[in-house]
Amino acid sequence: MTDRGAWPYPRLAAHRGAGKLAPENTLASFRHGFAHGYRMIECDAKLSADGVAFLLHDATLDRTTDGRGRADALPWRELARLDAGSWHSSAYAGEPLPTLAAVARWCRANAVMLNIEIKPTPGREAETGAAIALDAKALWAGAADPPLLSSFSEDALAASARAVPELPRAWLTEEIPPDWRERAERHGCVALDVKHTLLDEQLVRAIRDAGLRLATWTVNDPARVATLLAWGVDTVITDEVATVRAETAS
Repeated sequence: MTDRGAWPYPRLAAHRGAGKLAPENTLASFRHGFAHGYRMIECDAKLSADGVAFLLHDATLDRTTDGRGRADALPWRELARLDAGSWHSSAYAGEPLPTLAAVARWCRANAVMLNIEIKPTPGREAETGAAIALDAKALWAGAADPPLLSSFSEDALAASARAVPELPRAWLTEEIPPDWRERAERHGCVALDVKHTLLDEQLVRAIRDAGLRLATWTVNDPARVATLLAWGVDTVITDEVATVRAETAS
């Protein structure tokens, strides 16, 4: 397999924004990551009941908003009224859920790259994969560097590839099955996005020798970050934006 081209993305990415310092998957968390020198952010995107792409990790609203139940049960006009900040701290009371469109505007205005994890509510995998890809194509039209799409859901990845084959994709995985090359190839992925505890220097070399780029998550120890980068990992995703300094990976 030949190398799949240039990797424009930084060596470090902020997980869910600066998801420990501010409410994860909000523009407040993006701004914190940016303030700490990060120029790439990883986030989770799914669909509202009426098909609006917005940021949220969980399948339900309960953990990170004052709403309850399935995240895709409400139309956007109701989701937009939820408080997505008070769960974190009183300083962020009233912080709203952001749409993918709002995130795109902020990222493009501030020259921040984005890794969009397609995080479907169960049962909406293909629909979500296609919709997020189509939205990303439109929202980043004319941008020098498109967002990287990733997902644990192979159905979502496949749908995103059918909808917008030209966008870069990464297969997210917390295991390394024997057919990892074939599965990445099946969905036209340019990269694997692997749980960091699975990686050693030999596996990193095998993935890179297969022509794939490599991202890894969620790495919060600076020494481990340095080791992974030395092995040839392309992008390390971290929660610890205050201690894993972006400039040290340049």
